[in-house]
Amino acid sequence: MNVEKFSYDNHIVKQFTIATVLWGIVGMLVGLLLAFQIYLPELNLGIPQTTFGRLRPLHTNAVIFAFVGNAMFAGIYYSLQRLCKARMFNDLLSKIHFWGWQLIIVAAALTLVMGITTSKEYAELEWPIDILIAVIWVAFGINMMGTIVKRREKHMYVAIWFYIATFVTVAVLHIVNSIEIPVSFLKSYPVYAGVQDALVQWWYGHNAVAFFLTTPYLGLMYYYLPKAANRPVYSYRLSILHFWALIFLYIWAGPHHLLYSALPDWAQSLGTVFSIMLIAPSWGGMLNGLLTLRGAWDKVRDEPVLKFMVVAVTAYGMATFEGPMLSLKSVNGLAHFTDWIIAHVHIGALGWNGFLTFGMLYWLVPKMWGTTLYSKKLATTHFWLGTLGIVVYASSMYWAGLAQSLMWKQFTPLGILQYPNFLETVIQIVPMYIIRSIGGTIYFGGLFVMLYNLVKTAKQGSFIANEEAEAPALEKENDKLRYGLIHRWLEKRPIKFALLSTVVIFIGGVVEFIPTYLVKSNIPTIESVKPYTPLELQGRDLYIREGCVGCHSQLVRPFRSETERYGEYSKAGEYVYDHPFLWGSKRTGPDLHRVGGKYSNIWHYLHMENPRSMSPGSLMPSYAWLLEDDLNMESTPSKINAMRAIGVPYEEGYEEFANDDLMKQAEAISDDLLNNGAIVEPQKEIIALIAYLQRLGTDIKVSPAQNK
Repeated sequence: MNVEKFSYDNHIVKQFTIATVLWGIVGMLVGLLLAFQIYLPELNLGIPQTTFGRLRPLHTNAVIFAFVGNAMFAGIYYSLQRLCKARMFNDLLSKIHFWGWQLIIVAAALTLVMGITTSKEYAELEWPIDILIAVIWVAFGINMMGTIVKRREKHMYVAIWFYIATFVTVAVLHIVNSIEIPVSFLKSYPVYAGVQDALVQWWYGHNAVAFFLTTPYLGLMYYYLPKAANRPVYSYRLSILHFWALIFLYIWAGPHHLLYSALPDWAQSLGTVFSIMLIAPSWGGMLNGLLTLRGAWDKVRDEPVLKFMVVAVTAYGMATFEGPMLSLKSVNGLAHFTDWIIAHVHIGALGWNGFLTFGMLYWLVPKMWGTTLYSKKLATTHFWLGTLGIVVYASSMYWAGLAQSLMWKQFTPLGILQYPNFLETVIQIVPMYIIRSIGGTIYFGGLFVMLYNLVKTAKQGSFIANEEAEAPALEKENDKLRYGLIHRWLEKRPIKFALLSTVVIFIGGVVEFIPTYLVKSNIPTIESVKPYTPLELQGRDLYIREGCVGCHSQLVRPFRSETERYGEYSKAGEYVYDHPFLWGSKRTGPDLHRVGGKYSNIWHYLHMENPRSMSPGSLMPSYAWLLEDDLNMESTPSKINAMRAIGVPYEEGYEEFANDDLMKQAEAISDDLLNNGAIVEPQKEIIALIAYLQRLGTDIKVSPAQNK
């Protein structure tokens, strides 16, 4: 037998490990600031870059792509080499991947706080960064697939299946959702509009959770949990069912984020059905992980690594039960747009991703530094701090969400809304926001316990940059595909495995997309709906820049409680010129789809200058700079051209005199403000934002009684 000697590259794992800890602290620090800002608006500091609207996407991107992303890569680079008994395919690609990913994170942080955003959930980054993401992701994929191809192990272990599915699916999701037309170097519009954009975005958004936050972490679970427990995985057959059922079903479930929306009913129902079916493979994976520990529960009591992993897998089970339940229309009607969803996603982020990452790091660092963990007591302290933080955080948000929903829907015996003023709900749940910030602080404190423990662990050992190993070369076989051995045959062929995985995840997307795009009756047009005027288009981009969509929805659902509060429910045809759609996913403030004409221009002006002057007790920050800053009118022609290119019917040559129309409308608003005591020049940004807000929901006729 020809035994080959080689070495594992631990240096790349070390780099991703350090980045995981550092970005974890940064991302969660921003999240903690947001938790305080939401009930202490003065912490927005009165400057654009530190407002809740701009920091929220920074927090989500930092936690998902910086913290979880780096942890995922650290775990994959360590485990893949050992599962394949081979060094990574190319050390240069490893370096390009690491430094390219950090560059993406830094670019994201800088652009998001500057208000450069697409506003699409988990896909806020603009087109140059999207291209860089695609390039770096391909570099990672080539490095990973090259390592698998040159492996010295005959079969691909289950963890590798999940790594492959992650690579191919995230690539598809990112490319499809990022098809946009550039307006300028850092501005673009998606080619999709309204309902179609919503479908594509939540196909992406739901599956970003599935294939960036779930499938790679399931791969890590299948490697690190058995390693830490020194037990084989419970069931190989269950892992096969878990994998293929999960990647097939997950891709269909995105529309459950759009229940009771303007999306066609058939698409909503499809999302619900597949979401319910997802319980089976999700819990199959959870049980496969927990049952791996059979006979090892005494070890769980003594080993903090296993404590973290057990709670992580349990949190995965909780989140993947709650997700399908939230896809039931009766439950969704209560919970959607409320803080219940915030609790749900943080069970996944803090429990599943956070705790599995912590357990992996506590196991990984001693291995790479050739030592033992510095202090199990400190690790156990971190475990209990994290657990307490999650419980306090989630329980407060579940309670807040329930209070919101019940107050929104409550009617008096006379049939009128019990709480017609949205602000009554906000004030009622402020104590829950305070408790949430306490829970977040406790969880955040645990990170520093871990940092100290890992640094001390590294100092007491010696880093092994190139870990020597040996294994016999893999001999090629010409075995035939035989009944009963199909999956074993497939496990030896990574390229075929990747192609089959791609086909499986494509099916759901194709079935949902084609009817939405080709069957015109799915998105009926409304004759009275016209494109935005140049001033309204500029105002809409300001709305996007300031992150207003993070707190306000633009979707009135067909519930009596909503039509009484906001006006006529939203129609698909009203959004045909919305690039991007702005339906939102949370109501910290009231819905705005019917706000046009509801308040005077001076009300909007004063409200943006100081929200509490018009709404006493409001938690909204001031946007006073909008009153001082001039609108960038030079961008108007390129925006008109870009919109025309993606189907908005602006007449040819309109860009040449669009600013003339813009100024006429702006001067009318400026004159109205002057008549009401506010001196505002027509070229100020506040004028454009007021124009946009006054347009919302006015394209269809709504009776005064409905628009109250």
